[in-house]
Amino acid sequence: MLLSFSLTSILASIVLLVFIMRRLWVQASQTRRDAEAEKPLHLDLTTSLSEPARQLKELLVKVLSASVISPEDGAAFKQSANSYWAQQQCEVAPACFVRPRNVQELAQAIKILKTEFDNRKSGSTDSDGKADGLFAVRGGGHSPVDGAASIKGGVVIDMSLFNQVVVSGDQTSVVIGAGCKWLHVSQALEEKGLAVAGGRNSAVGVGGLTLGGGLSFFSPRFGFVCSNIIEYELVLADGNVTTASETTNPDLWRALKGGSNNFGIVTRFTARAFPSTNIWGGFLYMPSFQASKVLSAFHDFTNRAITNDEGKTHDEYAAGPIACFTYLQQLGIQAIAVNLVHTKSPADDKKWPACWKSSQFSSLWRFWSTCKVRSLTSATDEMNALNPPGRRQTWATTTIKNDRITLEAAHKAYRDGIVSIRKANIKGMSWTFVVQPLLPDWARKGDSNPLGLDTSSDEPLVIVNFTVNWALSKDDENAEKITRAAIHQIDAFANDHGTGHRYKYLNYCGGAQRPFDGYGKDNLQFLKEVSRKYDSEGFFQGACNGGFKLDR
Repeated sequence: MLLSFSLTSILASIVLLVFIMRRLWVQASQTRRDAEAEKPLHLDLTTSLSEPARQLKELLVKVLSASVISPEDGAAFKQSANSYWAQQQCEVAPACFVRPRNVQELAQAIKILKTEFDNRKSGSTDSDGKADGLFAVRGGGHSPVDGAASIKGGVVIDMSLFNQVVVSGDQTSVVIGAGCKWLHVSQALEEKGLAVAGGRNSAVGVGGLTLGGGLSFFSPRFGFVCSNIIEYELVLADGNVTTASETTNPDLWRALKGGSNNFGIVTRFTARAFPSTNIWGGFLYMPSFQASKVLSAFHDFTNRAITNDEGKTHDEYAAGPIACFTYLQQLGIQAIAVNLVHTKSPADDKKWPACWKSSQFSSLWRFWSTCKVRSLTSATDEMNALNPPGRRQTWATTTIKNDRITLEAAHKAYRDGIVSIRKANIKGMSWTFVVQPLLPDWARKGDSNPLGLDTSSDEPLVIVNFTVNWALSKDDENAEKITRAAIHQIDAFANDHGTGHRYKYLNYCGGAQRPFDGYGKDNLQFLKEVSRKYDSEGFFQGACNGGFKLDR
């Protein structure tokens, strides 16, 4: 009986492997995937705008005619609306898109929106004094959180034309436009033998990831992405353009390192650059019955940061492991994919880096490995290929200590979720449970930030998150409910056993989560004070009320 079960599991996992490898082979680059993506569009353009919204749109068209895309523009409007990663965000119809060509046009748009915000607050329009929800800001458009980059009946500020990547003459820094995706950055820097601490998924936008803290393959060496930003250029609530650095507006500079979109619209980031050639990395694909061994290997490797035994000391070039456990409802099967990266290319291209070779991962039985020496772009592109655009998406996260029993309990929440998915009969669902290390030491590298991890003990932490996609809008509520329940189940176990942690990585938080509460009381108070200083009337809290907000 056991042999029959194992054989069935192996055959099912082989089917999944073929499915994954076919996706990777057919869609070889992010640029090509974007060009070939044919997402279904269910945009409702028949909904009439309120009178204030119509007047606001007309004013923007009058002042910034070359930069406004409205429903009357037909195909151009639909194309812009269809450029989100999560399908449900493609179905939100704004009054218009404003795509500024430069910082002056962005400043003009903000001044118009601020005037409208003031008028609505004072009741001088027929909006009944409702000032909330005037606009949203879209960088990469990769968040599934409602309102983070889309807004029904409001204005979407589309930053896609802020797409420059300019390396300094001494090659120690690079100016990155806030509308870039990490694909653009890695491709431009690879030509010069450089890299920055940046995103691990080629399709993710620079702006959102960096303002939310940002994890990177280079975090073990240099810390969070936000802690490697030398300077920000941004437009404030009054339409003024300013910069924030260690010497100019230093409080704002620190607040932007994890404070999200609460202070202004960043137009460009100046990041530290460093020499980098090819890296080693890829995925190990394994059958689901290896779950316990994968969790053991994960726990052991993550603990190397504190054991300090000879031959087991943590290697600052080692990124990951990122262990992904996936259930595919359509095929009725599960499988495991583990991402391993070493940001220093090995001397022998055919051998694993020593830190990974000495880990338990090297001896795990697997169907396939894509680990090899490759460009950073190739590695980030592979990460994105496993969850391309065109699907309904949600996610949620929590943080636990690297405790083996708690890891097993978290995996049980994933398995319990599968039971709920089957019961609810959610069509085409991909249910993925992910664990990855988070070492407090990373938060101490680079510039100071308000994430609240720098005062934690050296005990390794683990980010746990669910990334979930499905096919039909009728299943939206159930998908969200099951995802929240899984996180609550993990938190309850961790709290009961003293293995939880207050920090929640903002870029993985679901819409109902409150990441700033996990930064700690003092850091939260600091962020609120900076928000009041640079945005005294709460423009970015009220008029741009999507994403994660500070309670002022």
